[in-house]
This record gives sequence, structure tokens and C-alpha cells, in this order.
Amino acid sequence: MKKKVPVEKGKCYNLYITSMGYKGEGVGKIDDFTVFVKNAIVGEKVKVKITKVNKRYAFGELLKIENYSPYRVKPKCQTYNNCGGCNIQHINYNAQLNLKKKRVEEVLTRIGNIDVSGNEKNIVKDVIGMKNPYNYRNKIQLPIGKNNNKVSIGFYKEGTHDIVDLKKCYIQDEDADKIINIVKKWIIEFNINVYNEVEDSGLIRHIMIRKGFKTKEIMVVIVTRENNLPYKKELINLLRDNVDDIKSIIQNVNNKNTNVILGEKCETLWGEDFIVDYIGNFKFNISPLSFFQVNPIQTEVLYNKVLEYANLTGNEIVFDAYCGTGTISLFLSQKAKKVYGVEIIPQAIENANINSKENNVNNVEFIVGKSEEIIPQLIKKGIKANVVVVDPPRKGCESNLLETISSMNPKKIVYVSCDPATLARDLNILSNFEYIVKEIQPVDMFPQTSHVETCVLLYNKEYYEKEVKGKVKAEVVTEV
Repeated sequence: MKKKVPVEKGKCYNLYITSMGYKGEGVGKIDDFTVFVKNAIVGEKVKVKITKVNKRYAFGELLKIENYSPYRVKPKCQTYNNCGGCNIQHINYNAQLNLKKKRVEEVLTRIGNIDVSGNEKNIVKDVIGMKNPYNYRNKIQLPIGKNNNKVSIGFYKEGTHDIVDLKKCYIQDEDADKIINIVKKWIIEFNINVYNEVEDSGLIRHIMIRKGFKTKEIMVVIVTRENNLPYKKELINLLRDNVDDIKSIIQNVNNKNTNVILGEKCETLWGEDFIVDYIGNFKFNISPLSFFQVNPIQTEVLYNKVLEYANLTGNEIVFDAYCGTGTISLFLSQKAKKVYGVEIIPQAIENANINSKENNVNNVEFIVGKSEEIIPQLIKKGIKANVVVVDPPRKGCESNLLETISSMNPKKIVYVSCDPATLARDLNILSNFEYIVKEIQPVDMFPQTSHVETCVLLYNKEYYEKEVKGKVKAEVVTEV
């Protein structure tokens, strides 16, 4: 006999929050039945209204807090409760970092079967945070539409495609706020049609803003449904007259009924086709379609950690799987003998080759294709890596790629992950292939959100026992 669900939709309940969900929700239980509550914090007693009930869990709306967590803070953003851009701005920053560390530890234990507090104590390091966890995004993409017949530009409300109109966003660059208001003024003044997603009609769909962190160069991209853009001279003049450091104004055409933001066609309305920025000492030309990390400060922190874990001496061959536009490959090239970057997206490899040439890097070779197919081909040619770096998408690595990498017996694998759950799954697979997880370093790339990036150092078990442990023992004996 199935156990009856102890809550009903529309009814109110008192709840004690015992933990936090991976999206930053508070989690409590009613008769051992899980309830997720947005904006609640562990340790709080709350009153909730049940909004959705599934077989194994329910969702509740926070109505009242009986006792407040000491970690609760007032969000800076006036639209925080409606906007889907941030989800943990109501938690103080140090507590955010601790929450992210616990998330990594929890999934590594539960999914990866990794003892995070066993013989290798403190295997998960404290999350590397930011001195200023606001205004860090160098790229913002916002839909444009109408609410109650008024033009709206902003993030979607969580779980919907309703646009929450933004006056100010605390995670994007401050110049972006100014540009959004200028574009809105232009749309209203010249009565330009905006996109209606339901009807697939209208002209202006999205705005994208990119800004160089070190160069301060700004790109504005107006995404349209049709080729013709009326009053574009007026838009150009408004932007140039009111925003310093504008280098590029571009129209991108996307005439497909799709959730994909950018189309394939770009026309430069004014200025250059790209802006320039740097990560470390490396220069990158960034076009509207280029992939580039949105938090340049923490990107440099992350890439330096990859380089530290790789610990290259100048004699190593390195494979960089899922290399994208080659940013990590270029960092590795500083200390490696040769780096092979592999990526399935042809345009990304084109950008990678341009980036390599732009920075006068001659010891990197980029190859288009699936890593699980290209790497075996390299091995057959007699090319084997001493160190392998993987930076896969959210879904993690293909299992046959992990098997292929392991069969090559590289002494180290450095795994960069944007999803702790798929990371834990893949680390479990690698442990079955005789790899030891030595250290895990989370990096806070997205403050005020529940996302966390992670860098992991793994050793080949045989190499670790002979070389790493043996070297430590020898050093101890020498000291004695």
C-alpha cells in the first residue's frame, strides 16, 4: 500500500529547514516528506504554502519566517524575489561559499563514493571567493518584450518566460544598466516593435552586452527577427553620445522560432567586428558568437589552478579535451612541451587557432572532432599525453572518453567541472580505472547564484605510489 502524501496543494504548514537544495532552496520535511522552499535558509522555522506536489516531494511558497537565520541578509536587488538571474542573494557571502563547499562534498560522497574526510583529510578545499561578489559579469543577454503593453528588458522570472523589467542588475557591469535604459528609450521613442514569443512576431528580440575587463571595450548587440533595422543611426548616436568605451555596435539576425538567442548572421552597424580582452597575459578577440568566460577575475584564478595542478616542467605532452576556444590550452602552453586541444565545434577551433596566432603560441595544435574519437587516433600515431585536462559541458564526460584516457595511463588528470553531480559520477568512473582524487578546489565563478565551478587533481595510482609518495618519504628521510 502506497504511503499517503502528507501535504496538499494550497494548504499552509509550519516547517523547519534542515538543509539546502542544489538550487539554493531551503529543504524541510513533513512526516519524512521533502518540501523545497525558495528563499528559506537552513536553521529557520517558516510558514509555507504548498504550491506544487509530486509523488516524492513538494514545493512551498515562503509566507513567514518564525526565526531568522544569522546568515540572512537583505538582497541589494529590488526585483530579486521575481527575477531568475540570482537565487541566493538573500544569504551572506561567506555563507554562500560554505553552502557551495557543502554541495560539492555532499555529491562527491553520495554519487562519487569519495571519502572527503578519510585518509586524505580536507580533500575539498574552501571555495575561492571574490573580494567584491557583485558586478562581475562581462556579458549579459536579456530578452526584450512587453508586459501590460510596456516595453520590458530583463531576466525571465524563474520557471517562466515572463520578463522581469530591470532598472539595475547587481551582477552585471554598471555600464550595462546604462545601455539597457538607452535601448529601451530608443525603442519607445521610435515606436519599434519588440518580439512576441507566443506569436513569433515583432522585431527586437534580445540585447547582448559584452565588456572587456582589462580593456573596458564595450560591444552592444541588438538581436532582431528580421534584416531591416529602422532608426539604427539614431541608436548608434544615442549609444556613442552617452556611453564611454563603445567599440562595437552589431545587429544579429535570428529569424527562427527558437530559444537559442543568437542567429548566425551578424552585421556591424558601427565600429569593429570584435572587442579585445585579456586573461592573464593572453589576448583574445571576442566577437558576438565567441565563447568567453563571463567572470574574468575568477577565470584567471581557475586557469592558474589548472596550471598549478598540472605542475608542468616543459617536457610534457598535454591533451586538452573539450578545449573550446583554446583558453585553457594557451595557459598550459606556457609550461608544456606540446598541447593538443580537441573540440567538436568547428567555429570554436577556428577561434582557438586565431587566439593561438594572436598570442604567438607555437606549441599548441587544435583539432576538430569528438574527444573520444580524436584522442584514440592520436594514441595510434604514437602520441601519448603525460597530463590530460578535461573541461566538459554540464553533462560531463562521455564514459568511453574516460576509458580511453585511462588506457593511456597519464600520470595526472585535471578535471574542470561546472556541475558537481556529473563531476562526482565521472570521478567514480575514474577511480575504477585506478585514479586517485588528490585535491578538489571549488571556485566561485557566479556569486549570488548556486552555481559552482570545480577543479580536481587526480593521479594515476601507480605513479602516485611510486613517484609522489616516494618523493615525500625521501624528503622526510633527508630532513631527518
